Amino acid sequence: MKSGLAQLGYTALDWLAELGRSVLFLLRIIAALPMLGRKPRLLVEQVYSVGVLSLVIVVVSGLFVGMVLALSGYRALVQFGASNALGTSVALVVIRELGPVVTGLLFAGRAGSAVAAEIGLMKATDQLSGMEMMAVDPLRRVVAPRFVAGIIALPLLTAIFSVMAIGAGGGYFVGVTLLGVDASAYWHGIQSSVGIGDIIDMFIKAGTFGAIVTWVAVFEGYYAAPTSEGVSRATTNTVVIASLAILGANLILTAMLFSGG
Repeated sequence: MKSGLAQLGYTALDWLAELGRSVLFLLRIIAALPMLGRKPRLLVEQVYSVGVLSLVIVVVSGLFVGMVLALSGYRALVQFGASNALGTSVALVVIRELGPVVTGLLFAGRAGSAVAAEIGLMKATDQLSGMEMMAVDPLRRVVAPRFVAGIIALPLLTAIFSVMAIGAGGGYFVGVTLLGVDASAYWHGIQSSVGIGDIIDMFIKAGTFGAIVTWVAVFEGYYAAPTSEGVSRATTNTVVIASLAILGANLILTAMLFSGG
């Protein structure tokens, strides 16, 4: 019994120590951000790497999510004679919840794992040590551009996901083209129910999730063991931790942003 409690205590202390180290690492990244203004090319390259290269999976996922929401929403609404409210239902669910969350999870699986593996491999091959020997700070050259790129890319990907889910290829296609919902009623429901505040809240969530994913990814990669097993573990930890953090942060942000009704 005592040994079990002791082991639990050691695990909790290790977790707190790791959390503290990650917070200190985040503060070092923030301190390195002003240097990005001198080399914007590094940021542009990373936005392309984590954003543009994630575009296909986001577009395809947005289409399928919108179709599923339209099918399930129509089945529920038609029972109450409210099928014309399908546009409202799809738009609010996508913009307020599924858009940021699903895009964040996809981003963690595709871009987050790639960033962690890339930095971990750079450490395993002594590229980070080589930069330090040449008086080049890896945080400014490698870590900071990837961190900021995630914050920029994820809100843009979320907007694209939402457009695909709600628009002609997703919910509109199923609801109007296949199920016969009136097109004007579909778009009028969206215009009357979705306000600028919902759009802003969506971008706030997406930016927060982008910071979380890239923070976890660069931390795991930077402190990965310089072996193939260490890089593999860092990649796995990035996806798992970032995904759980997104879900937890979404609960907190939803409670804060929509507490006013």
